[in-house]
Amino acid sequence: MISGPFCVLQENRQFGSKMTDSKYFTTTKKGEIFELKAELNSDKKEKKKEAVKKVIASMTVGKDVSALFPDVVNCMQTDNLELKKLVYLYLMNYAKSQPDMAIMAVNTFVKDCEDPNPLIRALAVRTMGCIRVDKITEYLCEPLRKCLKDEDPYVRKTAAVCVAKLHDINAQLVEDQGFLDTLKDLISDSNPMVVANAVAALSEIAESHPNSNLLDLNPQTINKLLTALNECTEWGQIFILDCLANYTPRDDRESQSICERVTPRLSHANSAVVLSAVKVLMKFMEMLPKDLDYYGTLLKKLAPPLVTLLSAEPELQYVALRNINLIVQRRPEIMKHEMKVFFVKYNDPIYVKLEKLDIMIRLASQANIAQVLAELKEYATEVDVDFVRKAVRAIGRCAIKVEQSAERCVSTLLDLIQTKVNYVVQEAIVVIKDIFRKYPNKYESVIATLCENLDSLDEPEARAAMIWIVGEYAERIDNADELLESFLEGFHDESTQVQLQLLTAIVKLFLKKPTETQELVQQVLSLATQDSDNPDLRDRGYIYWRLLSTDPVAAKEVVLAEKPLISEETDLIEPTLLEELICHIGTLASVYHKPPSAFVEGSRGVQHKRLPGSAGSGESVDSPETTSTAGVSDAPPAVIPSQGDLLGDLLNLDLTPTTAGPPPPAPSSGMQLGGMDLLGGGLDSLMGDESEPLGGDLGGTPAIGAGFGAAPAALPASFSAPVSGGLDDLFDLGGGVGMPMGAYSPPKSVWLPAMKAKGLEISGTFARRAGVIQMEMTLTNKAMSVMTDFAIQFNRNSFGLSPAGPLQVLTPLSPNQSIEVALPLNTSGPVMKMDPLNNLQVAVKNNIDVFYFSCQYPISMLFVEDGKMERQIFLATWKDIPNDNESQFQIKDCHLSSDAASNKLQGSNIFTIAKRTVDGQDMLYQSMKLTNGIWVLAELRIQAGNPNYTISLKCRAAEVSQCVFQSYEAVLKN
Repeated sequence: MISGPFCVLQENRQFGSKMTDSKYFTTTKKGEIFELKAELNSDKKEKKKEAVKKVIASMTVGKDVSALFPDVVNCMQTDNLELKKLVYLYLMNYAKSQPDMAIMAVNTFVKDCEDPNPLIRALAVRTMGCIRVDKITEYLCEPLRKCLKDEDPYVRKTAAVCVAKLHDINAQLVEDQGFLDTLKDLISDSNPMVVANAVAALSEIAESHPNSNLLDLNPQTINKLLTALNECTEWGQIFILDCLANYTPRDDRESQSICERVTPRLSHANSAVVLSAVKVLMKFMEMLPKDLDYYGTLLKKLAPPLVTLLSAEPELQYVALRNINLIVQRRPEIMKHEMKVFFVKYNDPIYVKLEKLDIMIRLASQANIAQVLAELKEYATEVDVDFVRKAVRAIGRCAIKVEQSAERCVSTLLDLIQTKVNYVVQEAIVVIKDIFRKYPNKYESVIATLCENLDSLDEPEARAAMIWIVGEYAERIDNADELLESFLEGFHDESTQVQLQLLTAIVKLFLKKPTETQELVQQVLSLATQDSDNPDLRDRGYIYWRLLSTDPVAAKEVVLAEKPLISEETDLIEPTLLEELICHIGTLASVYHKPPSAFVEGSRGVQHKRLPGSAGSGESVDSPETTSTAGVSDAPPAVIPSQGDLLGDLLNLDLTPTTAGPPPPAPSSGMQLGGMDLLGGGLDSLMGDESEPLGGDLGGTPAIGAGFGAAPAALPASFSAPVSGGLDDLFDLGGGVGMPMGAYSPPKSVWLPAMKAKGLEISGTFARRAGVIQMEMTLTNKAMSVMTDFAIQFNRNSFGLSPAGPLQVLTPLSPNQSIEVALPLNTSGPVMKMDPLNNLQVAVKNNIDVFYFSCQYPISMLFVEDGKMERQIFLATWKDIPNDNESQFQIKDCHLSSDAASNKLQGSNIFTIAKRTVDGQDMLYQSMKLTNGIWVLAELRIQAGNPNYTISLKCRAAEVSQCVFQSYEAVLKN
């Protein structure tokens, strides 16, 4: 609700004021405060009201009239509603700066809350909520409690909002006074506006306390909200719809019932109501079976209201288009017959044009491509340069998306190149490069036309694209060396993008025509390495130089390797983010295409929302038209997988059961993880320089230098403490370490819910038994059909975890049956660094489909049995690892003695090398070794009577420390 001095003064006309209020803003008299004081204390009601209006006018234009506080407060004792509103307005503004004087007004508030006029009661409770002064809040509780149970619904709805405001000032007070329970009761109120405001207040409070479960939504509550929905004001409807969007129905029948009752809101005149209704329907559609008749009907009903939003003013159109962009990415079939609505009008602002263009490409299909291309060609002749560039790029995207149209798109692009309009030519060359990558050996005949336009290219992206084309197809271009040499002349004036592309293109040319281009390749390598100060360029230059000088055959395999095909939709929003944005349709998040946490400052209460069908899995629910059967395929992947892409590597895995054969070779200790040496040299790096005299042959464990004696500076503080008996005392194990307990294994949790896997539910955990890592799973069939032919495959992961054999499900899994399976694992699979480090992405196949999920394994599963270091080697290694690689953590609420802790940890292959006590504090020095050879050293400090332990971890691969700490915490607390 809009409020403020202007609104109050504007209301004077309703109270019979015969002249305009502008006169209150024109006075420039001096000594005004004194005069106003006298007028405020006048006996005449009319004069007093005029004086208060002047005070409000001065306050509005920024003058300080706080000196008049006591005089204005005295005017509260009046029956005149207009005067009361003005005084309350003044109070709201100055109460914070004059908290002691604001208490004077409390009695009047209390009195007004019992006034026979409901408008005055509501006005009093509204003002109380707006006065943000701690001293006053406790006095307001009793009046607020009465107003929440007032007989007049106008007072109740105002009091409901006041609870949210009071909660923001003093949350504890609101909870102690039981206002939250009263608010929950108001959801059952007979008046729809009271219900809407109660929902709005509870939602506001729940946002700042996401775990409070204030809005305990159940079918009965939902029914009350849906009943109130039909009779609310438009803003009340928005509050209720937003609340409904947070509810997860029990089954598809309830979901359909809610959708049927929300659908009439789609025809509302207010666009905010329409978008809130669309948000609810988009969320609940996830639970409806695709073969249901109602599902198809709902899809048809969603299009017209969205189309209607596009006939509003440009600003509203833009908001609608940004939301439609999200909806189309999730369910393109909703708008597939509405292509013409997105055709650009000549008078559309540029921001609307660009958004429409983006949606046109998303909706492009074989059925409408001719129509789309005709439009795009027309747009490419417009006068707006930005729009023309985008239109030319759009033609290229059409070619990549709809294969049947590629030839027509290339022909259109060539026509545009013939126009010789500089920026059109440059954009066309950039998109033709992408077309070449999508359809190799198909349209290379146009290269000659492209080469004719070399001289006109002045933008880095276009120059880089042309250089890539020349380098990639050097064997087909007779004068490729001359063309690249012409670019090389101004090498240092080019942008980094062009320099990198030129370096790669000339190396490609050399590998294809070595005899003719030796001088050229030497020239570019020299420019890139010796004359450049750009580290990226220099590094790439050195890599090529060393490749070419050591192994030209390997260089050819690397540089001229077959390229993966590019994706037709490179700009799609990542699926989990898209799900979250769909849950925020109609808010700023849907306009920015960013989650609220990315732009709301201090967003401690921002929750990450997910669609009901997608929780707990990386799999996204595709629309019927875009769904492809994710199975075993020989075709190359259509998308270049990103490092953390859950589906990228799994979609094409061979999920047939593994046949018996020789195991793959064990990885070397210097295993590369995602282009990074996670081991930092692994075990070998602990051996020190070979030239140093080693302290004897230690059977593969790290050696120590001959000069080991004094306590090094890099050791833990307790190592450096003076000791009387040398190393024997320092490593006094006299305290004794008892027999180790069994290895810790976390309890099973649901990895793949049945809702996401067509009835197959998988829960599981990891365990290490007799030196073998096992994935222990419970497979439950919650579908109506029998499940057979199970197979499993892992994506590349940080430690090379892979199944050591096939998934042994020997008998068919009948409906409502569960089976326990233990899958032995080895660590000889392909390696890629994951985030988090212990993340594992899994594909499970059965006779129904392929399903994907991700889970996290405790890193303690990877601690090997020979992880106990020699004491002296421990000291040398601790000294050798840089201080920057040391991490310190706190383990809270742990009540074990040092011996009990040591026993527990040894069961999980965390070995105590030494123990000593200093000032009543036990210090355990421990080592553990991971399957890939990483050593982790630890100092665990335990003070008797203190439940908080301190642990310091040192490791050459510092990334491991966080996971190791989590394992310590899990082992010690379970």
